[in-house]
Amino acid sequence: MSITFKQLVGTRGEDEACNFLKNLGFSIIERNFWRKWGEIDVIARKGNELRFVEVKAVSREVVRDDADYEPEDNLHPWKRKRLRRVIETYLLKNDWCEDLDWQVDAISVFLNQEGRVLKVEHLEDIVI
Repeated sequence: MSITFKQLVGTRGEDEACNFLKNLGFSIIERNFWRKWGEIDVIARKGNELRFVEVKAVSREVVRDDADYEPEDNLHPWKRKRLRRVIETYLLKNDWCEDLDWQVDAISVFLNQEGRVLKVEHLEDIVI
């Protein structure tokens, strides 16, 4: 089975998002927590904070402020509903999360055609 360019961009984006979170002092608890009703890209913890992070990566030659498309635009209502369900599943499955404060973040990673990071944006505490 061959890996597509889209999969490579996604994996590279998740790697960069994890590095970004680590630089903010977070530990990566889990990546790609998957259930048939949804997936959480990254779960990270710092002290009493638990973050469920949706990563959106896009490859483009130049990052423009007036670009029509932003990776976080893919967080449409259907995706948010699936994300809510899988987060509920994770929290119910893991008793150790009981006393932690949690939130949902989105990290957008912009890559050039060679896979080099152009920009990383962190949207915190998004409403799902």
